[in-house]
Amino acid sequence: MSQTTGAEAAAVQTAASPTGGGSAADVIRVVVAKPGLDGHDRGAKVVARALRDAGMEVIYTGLHQTPEQIVEAAIQEDADVVGLSVLSGAHLTLFARVVELLAERDAADIIVFGGGIIPADDIPELERLGVAKVFTPGATTTEIVGWVREHVHAD
Repeated sequence: MSQTTGAEAAAVQTAASPTGGGSAADVIRVVVAKPGLDGHDRGAKVVARALRDAGMEVIYTGLHQTPEQIVEAAIQEDADVVGLSVLSGAHLTLFARVVELLAERDAADIIVFGGGIIPADDIPELERLGVAKVFTPGATTTEIVGWVREHVHAD
């Protein structure tokens, strides 16, 4: 089992990726997080890198984050969107808690999406709880990047 180091997490973060001439205010800020005890983060790192390579500013929180830590990071980093990855089966509890805490902190405008090993039967419940999109195994990074671009600042 590999533990993500601070240096490894920071390596995924970028301060100002080129966006083709857009201003810093136009850069989409994404917090990618691994809530709970799940110790497998390869997929989260692949998604974080794809978002970064697409010109977004990505903050990867590392493994074993509590919903409270994730929400605090999202607020501190002025994130537009939070991407959660869960493989452990605790997605209903963990995703719901992140959405709940964002609302409690007056940050419900931060979009939450998720991915991982999530049964199709659980997706409608996650959407009802406020998760904007759930990506399951087989989703491409192109699909994820496109969805984030389409849904951030869409109002």
